[in-house]
Amino acid sequence: MRQVGEGPTVRFLRLIRFSHTIFALPFALGALIVAANGWPSLRILVLVVVCMVFARTAAMLFNRLVDWSLDQRNPRTASRHLLISKSGVILLLAVTSGGFLLAAAAINRLTLILAPVALALIFFYSLTKRFTSATHFFLGLALAIAPVGAWIAQTGRIDFAPIVLAAGVICWVAGFDLIYATQDYDFDRREGIRSLVVKLGIARSLRLAQLLHLLTFAALIIFGVVAQLGAFYYWSMPLVAVALFYEHKTEKLDLIGINRAFFQSNAFVSAVFLVAVCVDRLR
Repeated sequence: MRQVGEGPTVRFLRLIRFSHTIFALPFALGALIVAANGWPSLRILVLVVVCMVFARTAAMLFNRLVDWSLDQRNPRTASRHLLISKSGVILLLAVTSGGFLLAAAAINRLTLILAPVALALIFFYSLTKRFTSATHFFLGLALAIAPVGAWIAQTGRIDFAPIVLAAGVICWVAGFDLIYATQDYDFDRREGIRSLVVKLGIARSLRLAQLLHLLTFAALIIFGVVAQLGAFYYWSMPLVAVALFYEHKTEKLDLIGINRAFFQSNAFVSAVFLVAVCVDRLR
């Protein structure tokens, strides 16, 4: 709900959960640095960050728009519509979508061509819960576009390394989204919303999340091999493993504990990845 003295900017950032940008952005920046084999140009760096912020903001606004009535019925999200008006969401969605397309067009020809496709894919996730239980993987795909897009921004082509990293991001996101979705199990069943948590049950979904995070860890190792990263990158991987292990302890926590562990562990995973890549490529 709206807090006393809370300005429109703060309410907007709460609506789109801007702090969660930290999840995908480090993977995009890491891919960019590896593709550049060092610092990219300031122009490319700025444009990639702008694309990331605009794309994620547009995706979150689209999600809030299509789930407007649904969120009002969910106790966990019932106050979201109080943060900003529906007309305001529509206006900001148009602005951020246009900003993303313009920024992508300014990078290179391939990003210009693929930008509408990327935008369509990240919007598509918000619709998937209405017809498939695999919605968690579509969310992963939406975030996995970031490192691939950053790689294309630097090189003008698609290579195997960012595809491997994207596969790891898909598994990582799908895994933590399964954990997060356990909070809405009763509501989703009642509303007929499709998710693997509803289809498989909480216990089996949590086991699937563990498997997906094992695959994430494997993909990060393979990315290091394909991208020819150095020893420091591999020495950092046990920290990623510890963070993922910690995240799977959230099933024993209350709602506040789940949210805290969810943010801390996932922010730590992406931050470790970025630091490891930076130390390897920028020293």
